[in-house]
Amino acid sequence: METHDSIQRFLELIRRSHRGKFKVYIGMSAGVGKTYRMLQEAHQLLDAGVDVRIGYVETHGRAETEALTRGLPFVPRRKLFYKGKELEEMDTQAILNLHPEIVVVDELAHTNIEGSGNAKRWQDVMQLLDAGVSVITAVNIQHIEGLNEAVEEITGIEVRERVPDSVLALADEVVNIDLTADDLIDRLKAGKIYRPDKIAAALGNFFTQDNLLQLRELALKEVALRVGKKVENAVADAEKVRHDKLLAVIDSSEKRARRVIRKTARMATHLNAAFVVLYVQPDREAADRIPLSRQRYLINNLNLATELGGEVRRVRSNALVGSVIGVCREQKINIVCIGRPELSLFSLLKSAFNLWRLAGRLSRLNIDLFVLS
Repeated sequence: METHDSIQRFLELIRRSHRGKFKVYIGMSAGVGKTYRMLQEAHQLLDAGVDVRIGYVETHGRAETEALTRGLPFVPRRKLFYKGKELEEMDTQAILNLHPEIVVVDELAHTNIEGSGNAKRWQDVMQLLDAGVSVITAVNIQHIEGLNEAVEEITGIEVRERVPDSVLALADEVVNIDLTADDLIDRLKAGKIYRPDKIAAALGNFFTQDNLLQLRELALKEVALRVGKKVENAVADAEKVRHDKLLAVIDSSEKRARRVIRKTARMATHLNAAFVVLYVQPDREAADRIPLSRQRYLINNLNLATELGGEVRRVRSNALVGSVIGVCREQKINIVCIGRPELSLFSLLKSAFNLWRLAGRLSRLNIDLFVLS
């Protein structure tokens, strides 16, 4: 007799086979030529007799890119009124109704207008893939969630629109659109990226030689990482290789917890491993006692963990160390990640004692402990 698990596995195989293919172009910044390359590909597909449509492209008034849009079939955009203005969004439902083989969708990190079916364009793309429509899309390196802090350190800018790493992990193909920093700056100065009135500000802020060199390195490493992970997964599926499993232990703080989640998610990606995010809720942070601001931070950070592909666990207990050990045993964890203790004297002494106890118990279980800066 067939088990429920084997039926579920079979259904999952069917769903996967019906799912659209997903191709992502990554670039170090605006202006490297992602949209241009996608439009070139759309022309090639059209010439090959493929039913390809443009779901949404943003040419930013660039003449070369505008010229490439001619002769391509577009799905008309949906018009919406928001705060007294008429705005346009990609018409996801119209694409689903037409059901082309392939659709081109620009600016994956875009936030949709309030009242849209999905809050983010990457969610629209997931919907299209689930319906069996293949998608070619593009994103800049600064919009990848797990790299948010690295990009902020390089540029001094916190990017608000972000795509979870788990979305990139679903890509069948990830392609880097590479350009040297000098070539990109030349394109900017020639007016091929922004209008003339924006060029000086861009050169002084985001488009500095140093920024671009570091962002280019990030983009190259990210694409290499994604390609490597696909190869490792194929080998692991064939050879049943056992992977590491990481545990991120967080509190209800905003920035420290967010940093621990992001760094653990990146580490998990590098190790091709799964990760779990654990919040141990003491009595003082019970639902009726925890301040609303910390409750909001916690909800946002646990949502972030899910978006990055992690599993979330919440445990009610005043025994932090015992709870961590319990989850490690249950989940077969072999790497634990925690944030650096707070620097107030009382917090430091209390945290140091807990850290000493935790390190000792993890060591006896042969589990590595990482204290993240």
